[in-house]
Amino acid sequence: MQPNVEKVDAFLRDLQDRICAALERVEALALTPPLAPRAAPPSPAARARDEGGRSATAGVFMEDAWMRPAGGGGRTRVLKSGAVFEQAGVNYSRVTGDTLPPSATADRPQLAGRQWTACGVSLVVHPRNPYVPTAHANVRYFDADKAGEEPVWWFGGGFDLTPFYPFDEDCAHWHGVARDLCAPFGDDVYPRCKKWCDEYFYLRHRNETRGVGGLFFDDLNEGGFERCFKFMQAVGNGFLDAYLPILERRKGTPYGEREREFQLYRRGRYVEFNLVYDRGTLFGLQSGGRSESILMSLPPRVRYEYGYVPEPGSPEARLAEYLKPREWL
Repeated sequence: MQPNVEKVDAFLRDLQDRICAALERVEALALTPPLAPRAAPPSPAARARDEGGRSATAGVFMEDAWMRPAGGGGRTRVLKSGAVFEQAGVNYSRVTGDTLPPSATADRPQLAGRQWTACGVSLVVHPRNPYVPTAHANVRYFDADKAGEEPVWWFGGGFDLTPFYPFDEDCAHWHGVARDLCAPFGDDVYPRCKKWCDEYFYLRHRNETRGVGGLFFDDLNEGGFERCFKFMQAVGNGFLDAYLPILERRKGTPYGEREREFQLYRRGRYVEFNLVYDRGTLFGLQSGGRSESILMSLPPRVRYEYGYVPEPGSPEARLAEYLKPREWL
């Protein structure tokens, strides 16, 4: 099958809708009295919007539909100040251009002079409770065309988990979902994508991983368009299966100021990775992308502390044991 960007685009739009609806249901249930009937969350079409297109209701996603002057656009959705999610961002974009930025052509000189299209869904969830991990997922498609030559295309994506107070059963569940969704595509797929994730989400200047990993893949075109597209769909669809059970287990865990301060401190590592190493952030900024959408992944609140060292034997010190590659299954 020939590459079909419209087919990919339709899946990505639907994926954004489904993930936003699922996260809003979590918020709606958190605000529902235990003995009261559980009301369904408002549909996107039914929400009251202000003149800027933003919802004034906490716990639901506001949406910014935007256009990019150089070509393309997207829908950025952000949920703020929820009962469960301090901030969650789910971004869809489809952007085009006539020339590629240095971050794209440095290792791929064959892309020079090609028109390109990049589309994807990227999300980051920053929960309020420090016992609920931060989660990230991304699925994307890229193609570059030039008259008289075969198109160049590939898929990429993955998901990774960043706990502050980790639990082994959560890590095993996360990786179990990752392994199972990879299984139909070959026994070597999960080990390879897990290793790639461990290596990619690594802060070299801190000598630690960003979290407990998951899946990461890029430049995927082996086996043809249809097979690669199915794998990308499996990863995108698998995020909620991996994350929601962990969220449900931990969202009601009691916590105090100590745990909250540690969460804010560790969020600083998230900022460091996204601004120093993340290729998607660099590509977006260098290609003239919309900075508000690109930087929506950053946490709403964060703190830095010079020379912080957790107390030996404390729950905070225990986190270091998890910030290195490990076989979870």
